[in-house]
This record gives sequence, structure tokens and C-alpha cells, in this order.
Amino acid sequence: MTFNTLGKIFSFTTWGESHGRAIGCVIDGVPSNIKLSEKDIQPYLDKRKPGLSKFTTQRKEKDAIEILSGTFEGKTTGHPISLIIYNQDQKSKDYKDIKYKFRPGHADYTYWAKYGIRDYRGGGRSSARETAMRVAAGAVARKVIEKKLNNKVIITGALTQIGKEKINYSNWSDSYIIKNNFWSPDKKIVPIWEKQINNARKNGSSLGAIIEIRVKGLPAGLGDPVYEKIDSDIAKALMSINAVKGVEIGKGFDSVNEEGISNVDEMRIKNKKPIFLSNNNGGILGGITTGQDLICRFVVKPTSSILSTKKTINTKMRETTISTKGRHDPCVGIRAVPVGEAMVATTIADHCLRYL
Repeated sequence: MTFNTLGKIFSFTTWGESHGRAIGCVIDGVPSNIKLSEKDIQPYLDKRKPGLSKFTTQRKEKDAIEILSGTFEGKTTGHPISLIIYNQDQKSKDYKDIKYKFRPGHADYTYWAKYGIRDYRGGGRSSARETAMRVAAGAVARKVIEKKLNNKVIITGALTQIGKEKINYSNWSDSYIIKNNFWSPDKKIVPIWEKQINNARKNGSSLGAIIEIRVKGLPAGLGDPVYEKIDSDIAKALMSINAVKGVEIGKGFDSVNEEGISNVDEMRIKNKKPIFLSNNNGGILGGITTGQDLICRFVVKPTSSILSTKKTINTKMRETTISTKGRHDPCVGIRAVPVGEAMVATTIADHCLRYL
């Protein structure tokens, strides 16, 4: 049995492989009479698609989305929305040399161990190619959020660290994020990151990254205690992204460096409404939103497809070596920014439909 669906009311199921004919998803739970067309989805896919800069994979895909069902005369019908993207630039021959070898750090061995078969062409189902449909689902989720919360919610993703080099948070600029190849909110870090990635590529290696997602405009009260916490659902959604190895909410792991006296978010009254004097908990307490900005981060490990020769084994359980050729991201975290936004959006949409 496999599990390809996420969400309870707003739910989406993705299908397809990296080198298959197409990829797609089916979204269920979307209310009727919401304006929706390909034009509402395509801009988000354009942010994620490969080949946008020399710092990402050079695979050329238009990622042109097509709505197959679930709309009529430009509005949602309340029935399943089916979306499809046709693959156009697969180069399966790039993978013929590793047909019987397992790439270290990839899902090659675990997929083979579980199913007794694997699609070696770009990883098949385990490829980051699948995340295009998550972004498409996230675009639809934003329309649901807009309907439920009167267009007040803003979801912003940014890259805050590549390798060992972090941004300076005092330089944060929302407007600069879309003006550079790295989704960086800090202009000064960009040339440093460029040098880092170029060096990693020359050395036949790759780099990891940290992505931060901020959500402004959420009301207090979204989420549920104990087993349906909105932060646990966000963590699950983000951890389901390829190559993600850690998630934190608010100060997250940095909380260990503080004491309770500084870590608590004190409260006062302003204009007859409660306000918080800090946001160490990332806008969530007890699994329920506080009305503050929701802040979360996730870490993406270095791309495992590297030119450097590494030790591995093959399908006959013999030791061998491998060097992965083809078109790969030197830092897959760069294109993970719109994917992270989408996963947070789908989770918020699901909770909006549960509680509003």
C-alpha cells in the first residue's frame, strides 16, 4: 500500500514520475463557486520550474498546467479538480549507467527494497519533479484561503542559509526576495552564495539549505489540540518534501539556548485587543494559531546526485562505485522555496475548511 494523498477536507493526490509521460494531481474538498483558471496556478509553477538560472538544474520544462475537471465557466464546481503537466525534456539516457546501481543518499535502495522494482530514470516517483504538482495544489489552496479569510493572508518563503552562510536578518526585505535567483531577503548574501555554489559545482559536490516560510494575516483559533495541531500538520507537510531532514516552528531548536524568562511570549492589551510582545513560538500555541505571524523553517540536505565518485552497491548486492551525471541542482533548496510555500498553503486551507 502506498500513500499519495495529503489533507483531510482539502486533500490532494499526486501521481506520475520524473521521466513518465506526465505528472498530475487530483484535488478534493474545494468549495464551489471559487474563480479558478490556469492563470491562477501558472505563476506559482513558473517560480518552481527548472532552468530559471545557472544555479539550478538545466532541465527545460515549461510546466504548463492544464485543468481537466472540477471547473465550469471559470468557477469551481465543488467536485474533484484534476490537473496535469506533460513532461517535455526527459533525458533517460543520462541514467543508463546507473540502471543497476543505487545512488547513495537517494531513495533508490529503499524503493527497491520495498517494491522489488524501481524507476532508475531520475528516481521516478521519488524525484523532485513530483513537487510541481504540490505547487499547483498550493495555488488552488491559496484561492480557498482567500475565500475563507477575505484575501488577508500573505504567504512568503525565503532562503535563509546555503551551506554555512546565513543571511543577516536585519537586512530582511520582502520585496528583494523575488528580485534574485536565490529567493534571498538579504541582498548582501547573494554574491557569497553564488561563489559557494560555483565552488561546490567545480568540486563535483552540492550544498544544503534552510528555507523560512512566513504567513501574515491568520486569525487566532485555527488548529486543534493534541493530535490535530496545525503545527504538527505543517511539520508533516514540510517533511514530506524530497530531501527535507528537519522542521522547526518559531525559534525551534534555538529555544534550547534560552530560559523560560526570555522564551515566553508575554501578552498585553492594545486597543482592547490582546497583543504579544514577542513571537518565539512562531504564531502557534497548543497547536492553535495565536493571530501572530506563523513562522516555520525546514532544512534541505545537499543534493545527493553529485559528480564525485562515491562508494555504493548494485542490485546484485555487490560493492561498486558511482558518479551521477546528468542535469542536477547544485543546491536543491533553491527550488524548494515555492514548494514550502505550497505545503504550508495546503495545510492552512485544510484547517480553514475544518474550522471556518
